[in-house]
Amino acid sequence: MRIKELARTLTLTVATSLGLSLALGHGAAAQTPAQFRCKEGETYYMNVMVSGVEYWFPVYEMFKQAAQSLGCKTAYTGTPEYDVTKQIASFDQILAKKPAGILVHPMNSDPFIEPINRAVASGVPVVTFAADSPNSKRVSYVTSDNDREGAYAADVIAKALGGKGEYGILENPGQDNHDRRVAAFVKRMGEKHPGIKLVARAPSNQDPTKAYNAVLSMAQANPNLGALFMPEANSALGAAQAAQELGGKIKVMNADVNGKILDMIKSGQVFGAINPNQGMQGYMGFMLLFMAAHPELIDPMNDYKRSGFNPMGVPFVDNGFAVVTKDNADDFYWDAYLKRRGTKGIKE
Repeated sequence: MRIKELARTLTLTVATSLGLSLALGHGAAAQTPAQFRCKEGETYYMNVMVSGVEYWFPVYEMFKQAAQSLGCKTAYTGTPEYDVTKQIASFDQILAKKPAGILVHPMNSDPFIEPINRAVASGVPVVTFAADSPNSKRVSYVTSDNDREGAYAADVIAKALGGKGEYGILENPGQDNHDRRVAAFVKRMGEKHPGIKLVARAPSNQDPTKAYNAVLSMAQANPNLGALFMPEANSALGAAQAAQELGGKIKVMNADVNGKILDMIKSGQVFGAINPNQGMQGYMGFMLLFMAAHPELIDPMNDYKRSGFNPMGVPFVDNGFAVVTKDNADDFYWDAYLKRRGTKGIKE
């Protein structure tokens, strides 16, 4: 059994056990001091960079929903800037409040090793989501399969181009999940669609203006440019604008969606998008944090006491993804979702 399959099995098992304990209420778990409920004031934090980006909002909504079901409190934190130093500073501010646990999207992998390890050493479990710090001591990582996302996007573009043509890449070097998507896209094209050639790539760093200028330069140098892929949504805003100004023949495909991207997909300015199941990132992220914060709830037959590993740790959970097109774009609007749920999102 592969690690991903094992993680899924473990997740389903633990989640099922948790659900049964909550549902029964009067079983063996309810008769012991350790129950699947938070203590008074027990608070879990979610931490991100560029905190105003819409991608985070559905994640936090389900993080909050899972917490409320167990009587726990939550808080949404981060930095509005695209700056790893400032995000780490906000992470450290959370630690000073002695949280029960932290769900974090680390902007860059390596700079977060020390802060995460320091949190774990102080007794605060950390779960990463959507981007990882794999060499840290985080207890779990929740994400979609970035390799599969990139490969699937390549297949979609290859089909649209009829198996022949040229494409370019806009990227955000250094962010783990973005690098994986790009690498998988390029690899898939080379292995399965050799008639489609990579002719240009440039860093846009989630900046629409940089993306816009990069696409204009790419197209000038490569007049037969037929498609673009980028691993996030912000760059797609600028890339799609440039593509339209160039005649609308370049197919723009990205990962992640927001309201503007959805509008562009419906209008045909953006060809399509790969979008992770954000809600499950938040929901399972919280459940994994809660379990890691309460290792006394189970006594598994393994060497966790000898090795020092958290017995509730699940290494990896795949939250899945969707392909967003004109046909289903209406299902992904944040405002409509929030209205349906009747909550205030990150403001509560």
